[in-house]
Amino acid sequence: MVFRQHGELFAIYCHTLIALDIKHLCYNKTKKEGVYMSETISCRQTLAVTSHRVLTSDLNEHETVYGGALLALLDGTASISASRFARSQCVTAALDQVNFIKPFVLNDSLCIESYVTGHGKRSLEVFVKVIGEHLDTGERFLGMTAFLTFVVLDKKVTLPELSAETPEEKSLCADFQKRKAYRRQKIAEQKKLQASLSLDFPWYS
Repeated sequence: MVFRQHGELFAIYCHTLIALDIKHLCYNKTKKEGVYMSETISCRQTLAVTSHRVLTSDLNEHETVYGGALLALLDGTASISASRFARSQCVTAALDQVNFIKPFVLNDSLCIESYVTGHGKRSLEVFVKVIGEHLDTGERFLGMTAFLTFVVLDKKVTLPELSAETPEEKSLCADFQKRKAYRRQKIAEQKKLQASLSLDFPWYS
């Protein structure tokens, strides 16, 4: 009899835990195409990190890493952060405020860190920094920073809210609206410039 009572109490306890878990799931997440998406995602949850050792094949005539190669690595890492935030297909729309701060040379390593720092309805911003390390001495340095804008292709996707935790994240997220306004201004200027450009063959001019 006591065994039965304990079994019934255990069953009630399990049902209570399941109910609480379901309530927590429904409160914190929304369902999108069979996948539960968190309503709020932290910058840290979108963090993507890639490392690369500088080899001879990476160098230009100045014996530093090709800028184009760095941008390709940058875009690839940032796209992971964008996908972790949107959980949908994204495309690179813009690369802004690219700063080549210090060159990377042979036997350096470069560590690319990226995370989301702001978003609109269908676009999102990813901050990227590249930390270099002289492998012979262990000295670390800031080599490059940039902001990339990605656009979510699926118009039905609702992007989650973004939360910042570290001082760096809070600082970057706080200035997102300023950068967004600046980009809008630059886009308007670019459209005006593009409208004035000729598409004629250059040898017919």
